[in-house]
Amino acid sequence: MHQPSRVQPFVSAAPLSVWHHLNPFNLIRNLWSHRELIRQFTRREIEGRYRGSFLGLFWSFITPLVMLLIYTFIFGVVFKARWAQTGQQGLGQFAVVLFCGLIAFNVFSECASRAAGLIVGAPNYVKKVVFPLEILPVSLLGAALFHGAISFCILLLANLIINHTIQWTLVLLPIVLLPLLFLSLGIGWFLASLGVFLRDLSHIIALSLQILFYASAIFYPFEILPPTAQLIIRFNPLTSIVANLRRVALWGMLPQWTGLILWIIVTGLTMLGGYAWFIKTKKAFADVI
Repeated sequence: MHQPSRVQPFVSAAPLSVWHHLNPFNLIRNLWSHRELIRQFTRREIEGRYRGSFLGLFWSFITPLVMLLIYTFIFGVVFKARWAQTGQQGLGQFAVVLFCGLIAFNVFSECASRAAGLIVGAPNYVKKVVFPLEILPVSLLGAALFHGAISFCILLLANLIINHTIQWTLVLLPIVLLPLLFLSLGIGWFLASLGVFLRDLSHIIALSLQILFYASAIFYPFEILPPTAQLIIRFNPLTSIVANLRRVALWGMLPQWTGLILWIIVTGLTMLGGYAWFIKTKKAFADVI
């Protein structure tokens, strides 16, 4: 008698361990496989910000210049803050140094402030389509870097006009920016995931960014702080990022290598941790949204 074939039970793949997601090569491989999708969403982020406005992309030039004028007047004219590294005490030199710090902070601020609403604001990608949600913070960083690059070109032009120089140390810019990229990605992934479960997160982020702005030595020299305050502010990675960006972009000085390498390691681990957290929690997004 013919024996009925035994149906083999379906065995699902075992979930990947958190150590798999903490492997930087797996992270790079995943993002590289979705590079075209990242490019499309980055372009959509850039174009969507000013869609329907009269001036369009021109706002990317206007906004940083207006903020620069405001901060320069408040801190340069009213409080008369200056940087000893410029070698001069003119308001123009102060404005350039201030603008350099604002560029770095604005890239991080844009990623952190919008990250909490990324997943909540895209329910179709969560519920209806198999979609690599982890690319959304990457696209957000790409758009922030685009606007930061525009501001940086304005900075270099202003520095050329005011100080009549372009520093050779600009070749070190990609290395100096690594901690900023790693930090923005890591915090972006973490906040994007946490924003699904904690809807008040955007208010907490807004307050935290205000505190972080004044604790990053952007509009005042780090050296004028008392030793205790310097010790506290050193734990803020943006302080080192801003300082090294000014050194290579404006002052023709090499970065502070010890601090730079340390923060590359710390922010790199932050990026891997944020990515692993996002991947391990994203399976619960559809149940909450």
